[in-house]
Parts: sequence; structure tokens; C-alpha cells
Amino acid sequence: MARKDSDNQKKSMSRLFRGRAIFKPLNTGRIDERVVCVREWVANIFFYTKNGVTIMIDAGYNYAGLREKMGWLDIDPSSIEHILITHQDTDHVGALERDSELLFKDATVYIGEIENRYLTGEARRRVIHGLYKLPMVKTDNRRVLLKDGEILNIGDIKIECLLVPGHTWGHMVYLVDDEYLFTGDTIWFGADGGYSFISTLAEDNKLAVKSLEKLEKNLRARGKSFKIITGHTGWTDDTDFAFVHRTELCRPFTRKYEDPSAPYDGYIEDDDTEENARKNLLRKVKTL
Repeated sequence: MARKDSDNQKKSMSRLFRGRAIFKPLNTGRIDERVVCVREWVANIFFYTKNGVTIMIDAGYNYAGLREKMGWLDIDPSSIEHILITHQDTDHVGALERDSELLFKDATVYIGEIENRYLTGEARRRVIHGLYKLPMVKTDNRRVLLKDGEILNIGDIKIECLLVPGHTWGHMVYLVDDEYLFTGDTIWFGADGGYSFISTLAEDNKLAVKSLEKLEKNLRARGKSFKIITGHTGWTDDTDFAFVHRTELCRPFTRKYEDPSAPYDGYIEDDDTEENARKNLLRKVKTL
């Protein structure tokens, strides 16, 4: 998606979801000593640092303010050599597009082998129950293709790749150092817990629900808690909260799913400031 397409999507999505209280992005700032995030309108991208190595999780929109907001967190874009992509939607890969600022042109991109078919043109991304095709994303970064269950190490950082198809055909989540789960668009947090992500944006909602069930079983079998970090609705360390409504879809035009703590229009970023990014830790969502 070109910069103009990203800007057009901002306008159209703002009109469509304004007042729906669906998107609840974190502002730019720190979750803890290892994880920081940047807000790009309704989307979050994340940076994970351990022993001097920083990896990036998702690449956001084709967004003009990314360099500035990374500066609020004292991260130099040229230091980012590895980027994990949960899925290729335009609000998760925009900084890799050919007409972006190319802040990460030398970085290696890690993406699921199924999801990569969108980037090669073998598949086209469809939303609104298959009625609308998104513009194709074009990027020239070196890619490493990942399989379900694969474990890789970048420096001292352990990354486990888990396939969760439904929102897109090859969506991956990443369990980092057996503690932090970056879920992309797999889980949507409402006021009363987690649901399968927004129904109108999925390739296959039934598959998304099955994938969420499989993911929950995988995590619970490990017998510990995780920091579960979403792409659009914050984070929690309460597994029960994260999966309480996993069999139910978030339906964005139904009043039941409106979250009173969500902004009226998530595309307005007036409260995302450098001062707040530097001084405040980002709180987890309120649990039940």
C-alpha cells in the first residue's frame, strides 16, 4: 500500500469506526524494561530489547511520524536489523513499503510462509466478508519464511512462532522468551475480556475462533502466565481475561462490543506526546 493509500485508509476507517469505541491503542511508551511501543493512529508496533539487541514486532502504517516517535523512546531506526511480522495487513507492514521513508530498508523481515503469499501476489487480502480487496503491499526487504512451531534465536532472544489463521490465512503470533506473546490481530480486548478479532476484517471467522481455541490450549498447557500484547487494544497478564470470550467475534457495529474506555476516534492522536512517552508506564487493561 502506497503512502497515499495509507492516508486514504486513515480517512475512511476514521469515518467508518468513529464513535464505535472499538479501537483502544496504547499511546507511545513503555510496558516494562524490555517492551516499548509506538502508536500509529489505531495501531501499535512494538520493540523488544534484551542484552543490547532490539527486535521490532510489526511495522505499522506507512506513517510519517514513525522516526519522531521512535526518538521519544531513544531508538534509532538504523539499529533495527530484525522485524517480526504477524501478518501483512497495511497497518502492520507499512514502514516496509517501497514508497515509505525506508527507515528499515536493510532489516531482515520474518514472516510466515503462508502469509508471504500475499506479498508475492499468490493471494489477495480480502475484508468486509470478502467483498473488498486491499491494495497489494510491495517491499524489497530480505525475508525469512517461518513455519508453525518454529523456534529461532536472535542474539539472546528466543522466539517461538505459532500459526493462528483466520484474520489472515497465515497470521502468526510470537512468544518471546517464553514470557511475552505478541498477538497482532488475533485477539480483541473489550471492557469485559478478550474476543476473536473484528469480524468484518477476517478472511475466515470460523477458522479464527478455532485458532484462538488452539492458542489458548497451547498457553494453558505451559502452566504459567504471559504478557499478552495485542496490536490494537492494549495488553494483559491475565490469561482468563484474554480468552474469556474466545468463541465469540467482536462485531464492530453492535453496541454490545463498545468499550467506554476506548477513544471516540482512535485516529486522533492528540494525547500521544513525548512527555507522556518518556515518563509513564503503559498500564494493562482492567481485568474482570
